[in-house]
Amino acid sequence: MRIEYHRTLIADQVRNEAFFAALKAVIVPGKTVVADIGAGTGLLGLMASKLGAKDVFLFETAEVAGVAASVLKANKAKRCHLIPCHSTEFQDKLAVDIIVSETLGNYALEENIIATLADARQRFLKPGGKVIPDGIIQYVAPVVTARIDTELRAWERVGHGLDLAVAQTMSLNNAYVRALQPADVLDGCRSAMVWDEIDLTSETRSKRRGEAEWRLPRAAKIYGFATWWKVELVPGIGFSTGPLSPRTHWEQLYFPIAAPIDADASDVISIDLRSSSSEDAGTRLAWTAVHKGAKGKVLVRHAHDLDKGYLP
Repeated sequence: MRIEYHRTLIADQVRNEAFFAALKAVIVPGKTVVADIGAGTGLLGLMASKLGAKDVFLFETAEVAGVAASVLKANKAKRCHLIPCHSTEFQDKLAVDIIVSETLGNYALEENIIATLADARQRFLKPGGKVIPDGIIQYVAPVVTARIDTELRAWERVGHGLDLAVAQTMSLNNAYVRALQPADVLDGCRSAMVWDEIDLTSETRSKRRGEAEWRLPRAAKIYGFATWWKVELVPGIGFSTGPLSPRTHWEQLYFPIAAPIDADASDVISIDLRSSSSEDAGTRLAWTAVHKGAKGKVLVRHAHDLDKGYLP
């Protein structure tokens, strides 16, 4: 059981305070019924109970459900009901006013939050009920420092006349969780663009695709791309995992490219990002970077796919 992982969640005050504020904004003491999906050690469910929820149903399928049961007992949380299964497996009738789920990853969708909330919304949520979070925005920006790129190209520096190019190619077909600084990103993150917007309150697809494009105001060397996300829990309350935002336990993702791009002023850099997530197949990511000259001629195209970099 990854209790250390759950400790990092509990230690994340940015996350915790945002969820507490969101729950406080929508819970009517003595009336509101809440479903906490992916409850972990039970923190959000306990918050809802403390804020006066009439009943709280906590869904948790992992081993940590045993910890949650003890935590609920220790806190004498009589209005909290632990259901030790995945919410999609629960077949009994349930009618709630609020669904809350913190099933977000460094890549926002890697824990299948879209499909999980869609199922819960359709089967459990009362008319007029609320979903927390209600939306996610995903950002992308070019990376202009060599730090992570140099790390990933260790295969090229092994020496002794050895060729490890095959392994090098696999390394560059993976996405990496890294903490980026504003200085690592083009124009100190001011260049960040939205590549995907997700409405979790209505029907939406787990397969995502988006693109972004930059016409460079000055010459730059592009080593890869960084992505991060911003979540809205309820209107006016949320947080971001971006380099300019208060630090959370989440970090950014770094998407490598086959070779750094030397771009001149007025050249165009673009990236096309694709993802699909499911409980059975996990998360697949693919990305294509294109460098065009000032007049639109394609100079370089780098296509990458996580399936080409993964080893079981």
